[in-house]
Amino acid sequence: MTDRTLAPDTIVLVHGFLVTPRSWEHWIPYYEAKGYKVIAPAYPGFELEVEALNADPSPIERVTVPQIIAHLEKIIGALDAPPLLIGHSAGGVFVQILLDHGFGAAGVAINSAPTEGVVVAPFTQLRSVFPVLRNPTNRHRAVALTPEQWRYAFTNTFTEAASLELYKRYAIPASGPIFWDSLLANLIPGPQDAFVNYHNDARPPLLFISGSADHLMPPVVQRSNAAHYESRSLTEVKLFEGRAHLLTAQKGWEEVADYALDWAAKHAAIETRPRVRTYPTISVDLPARRQSLRAP
Repeated sequence: MTDRTLAPDTIVLVHGFLVTPRSWEHWIPYYEAKGYKVIAPAYPGFELEVEALNADPSPIERVTVPQIIAHLEKIIGALDAPPLLIGHSAGGVFVQILLDHGFGAAGVAINSAPTEGVVVAPFTQLRSVFPVLRNPTNRHRAVALTPEQWRYAFTNTFTEAASLELYKRYAIPASGPIFWDSLLANLIPGPQDAFVNYHNDARPPLLFISGSADHLMPPVVQRSNAAHYESRSLTEVKLFEGRAHLLTAQKGWEEVADYALDWAAKHAAIETRPRVRTYPTISVDLPARRQSLRAP
């Protein structure tokens, strides 16, 4: 059982799809050098190396979002105090779900995929996911991107050589079942796998970080996602200019890592202080609030 009166001393890094925890290889020692314990758990079945998952992607085909969430909740729930949560891409969705479920002291969603109800779909995003969604039979299998498709979706601001190097080091196939379920989620009545309660006043603070050049999850996706939150819980958006989807490995990633940690630690420290919270009666202009979230 975690103790919410303790300041966070642990960071949990949650990777996205098409990569593994190896994608955090620079961030882990960077945060450890700042005195934090860092955990970068793999999804169930993803404990294998990148090369093994490319050779046999069956674990990718089998895993489900509820399994991933249950796995992460078990790890986080065993800690002495709520950690800081930082997730990239689909990991940003999982951070939002974890916070909604009461896990974590504060969360950062970097170039996050959308949670349920966010229906913005820019052209670059559609083009990025088209290799997975173009064939309905992909709903039952893992789908690998080509180096060219990877570069468009993940590393469009990188040199071709740098993109290929990262493709070889990080890339694994996408989960066709999860991608297709995400596509259809907003068409199915009732809560689906990526559901969060946008009215949860008890949710810990949440920061969205966007890369302005992201093709896969453009900034408009994060702005729309943030605007869906209508609770009193703190929700902010930060834009980094010129950053691609894989900004966690892009030159200058340290700036993003520092901003994410400083924001999360600051607001988690506030949230973990014993206090009595009172709220005045106010009239909320929701359209104006959503408009304010469009600015970085």
